[in-house]
Amino acid sequence: MNEIVYRPIGVIRTPYTGAGGMPIQPRGAVGVRGHVEVLPEYVEGLRDLEGFSHIYLLYHLHASRGVALRVVPFLDDVSRGVFATRAPRRPNALGQSVVRLREVRGCVLHVENVDMLDGTPLLDIKPYAPVFDHWAVEATGWLGERGFGAEAMRSDERFVRR
Repeated sequence: MNEIVYRPIGVIRTPYTGAGGMPIQPRGAVGVRGHVEVLPEYVEGLRDLEGFSHIYLLYHLHASRGVALRVVPFLDDVSRGVFATRAPRRPNALGQSVVRLREVRGCVLHVENVDMLDGTPLLDIKPYAPVFDHWAVEATGWLGERGFGAEAMRSDERFVRR
């Protein structure tokens, strides 16, 4: 298979300088503000984005430590396949979060509900559109009732480069 190379289009700024105590999902970061600094050459791509209340941020998990095909996720104490989790030790270290878009000012997006480390390299932005993105689901795998604790769960250093 051919190599795939991505280059950041910007950087995400948040109050989180370390993984310890950081929310593990945007639901645990409600109201936490940050901003996204998009490189000037991509500013034209931000046109019309201010019409959306929520956006997807796709980013590189730059502080993730290595790859593991089995991990013990934050919401469990059992080893799981990494693709059945949102743990960061992934073969391609990609992260995604749905955040609230507060304002677009030039090359800067003011957002809230941020759950990523400060300095996270931004790879892409997509609008969140419930007509496309919201599904009624029948099963949530091992998460079951464990997922309901995500708001209060905080990260530790288990997946972070030292």
